[in-house]
Amino acid sequence: MSDKAERKKKLIRDTAREVFIRKGFKDVTMKDIAQTAGISRGGLYLYYSSTEELLLDVLRIESAESDDTFETAISRRAAAADILLLFLNEQKKELLNQQDALSVATYEYAFSTGPGESGFLRKRFQSAVRIIEHLIRAGIQNDEFYSSDPHAAATNIMFVIEGLKISAQTIGITEKEVDREIRYLMDGLARF
Repeated sequence: MSDKAERKKKLIRDTAREVFIRKGFKDVTMKDIAQTAGISRGGLYLYYSSTEELLLDVLRIESAESDDTFETAISRRAAAADILLLFLNEQKKELLNQQDALSVATYEYAFSTGPGESGFLRKRFQSAVRIIEHLIRAGIQNDEFYSSDPHAAATNIMFVIEGLKISAQTIGITEKEVDREIRYLMDGLARF
């Protein structure tokens, strides 16, 4: 793909992200994205065939950027506890900054495809569990953490995060509440 085509695709993705944040997933049309981006629908369809494809690409890019952050920290041999805390604090930022989050669009998409059918979301969840499990195991080896079942602990952390994301959208959540949950998760792994 040429540089011009890459720039156009990035423009479309960035615009779509803004529209998905503002309107969710179910109310967004390709026309909305084309108009907001200032391009024709035909031009949009050269790059993406549906709002679903576009949302999944936006989520894929965000997931890759997030993964890069943690891979950099891991490659610098930071302490496992510090990396896990970095991950949890990144989640906290998203939880407390819902006006700039794709949570509503992501959950609307997941609800529209049915449980288990959204392969991307399941893969993203499982990938996060693997990364957290790896951190927990490293922390156990370094005497930072204790866990009799690192996989279960990692899965629990992700379920708590997903629950917090839904709570942030439905009942609201305060920084104090998020901090309490993060502290509770970290205390559960603390080596006494």
